[in-house]
Amino acid sequence: MTSARIHELSSHAGHPVTVRGWVAHTRSSGKIAFVILRDGTGLLQGVLSKKELPAELWERFGQLTQETSIALTGTVRAEPRAPGGYEMHVSDLVVLGPSPDFPIQPKEHGTQYLFEHRHLWLRSRRQVAIARVRHEVVQAIRDFFHERGFTLVDTPILTGAIGEQAGELFSTDYFDLGKAYLAQTGQLYVEAAAAALGKVYCFGPTFRAEKSKTRRHLTEFWMVEPEVAWNDSDDNMRLQEEFVSYIVARALERRAEDLKELERDTAPLERVRPPFPRISYTDAVERLRGLGSDMEWGQDLGGDDETLLAQEYDRPVFVFNYPKGVKAFYMKENPADPRTVLNDDCLAPEGYGEIIGGSQREDDYDRLLARIREQGLDPEAYRWYLDLRRYGTFVHSGFGLGVERTVAWICGIPHIRETIAFP
Repeated sequence: MTSARIHELSSHAGHPVTVRGWVAHTRSSGKIAFVILRDGTGLLQGVLSKKELPAELWERFGQLTQETSIALTGTVRAEPRAPGGYEMHVSDLVVLGPSPDFPIQPKEHGTQYLFEHRHLWLRSRRQVAIARVRHEVVQAIRDFFHERGFTLVDTPILTGAIGEQAGELFSTDYFDLGKAYLAQTGQLYVEAAAAALGKVYCFGPTFRAEKSKTRRHLTEFWMVEPEVAWNDSDDNMRLQEEFVSYIVARALERRAEDLKELERDTAPLERVRPPFPRISYTDAVERLRGLGSDMEWGQDLGGDDETLLAQEYDRPVFVFNYPKGVKAFYMKENPADPRTVLNDDCLAPEGYGEIIGGSQREDDYDRLLARIREQGLDPEAYRWYLDLRRYGTFVHSGFGLGVERTVAWICGIPHIRETIAFP
């Protein structure tokens, strides 16, 4: 007997086929019964007629429980009212793996309970839809850079160089050489690769040792970080708005059914196209104070401030040129205002906050060395990074986009923990 996945059934209409999967739910009128099967590619409605089937098989149907794995055999036919547009008239049903007392029933469960059973919660229609949107976002990221001539560079997970703040690092003993850290960023390494290849990016897991349970933070998350030789801060923001718009358009085009399953209002996403509005940090502080915030110049924007500001726009907004004191050592000092650096945050609308942080990098050797020392970092650990300014220094810029925050925004879901399989 031919085996098929549910998404392939259109090519098997009128023919007998076997489909394997898991029971989503069942119902019966006494003479006609229905089993909804899922296999990861879609849903299939199996129809069983009591008078046409052996008594043993009918009894087998009656013993099915949620998430039992089964093989259904029967003839496929088009049925517009059925999930996926096809149904199967079942001639055989084989139980492959029973599922007694499945812990997640079709009723209300608390979030804590669901995360304790995350390995099983992944099977729900909502979680499947989120996973598919995430997959599309990841593929769109790779396609965007491939189409534009970027080269993927894999950067270390264990590193001796601190990219952001030392207090947010997981550390481990590295043989007899001292401490190594789980990477916060691959940026410093792709800066080196940009001098070799011009346009590069890294894509992988990054870590923050913050015991945070906010809806915007994860301890381990995925980040994509492009770096481009000769791009200044303005070029950097143009690349970001093209990138974000591309990702959103791909999700709208290819994951419409999943967004529908998530009950996502797609109208705000359809407005995401370049150019994005831009506002300087200094003007943003004034705007926020006018909106009732007690924000003071020199402070970093908090989550509430980001939300308040982003509500003023109908698409993502750039806040640029933050104070030097709240940003990383590698950001280029702003020649027009040395109190600030040439950086930007891209804030998503609808309360989702920062999805991108980017900057033009400091390309002056002496200024970079001074910043490293100001922040109490060991220049010896950054000798190789300083070499990039010693041997053929060049204007360059880059940014990091957090995958999970982006997926949460596109899906319209309140908590970032649902956007990664095992937070």
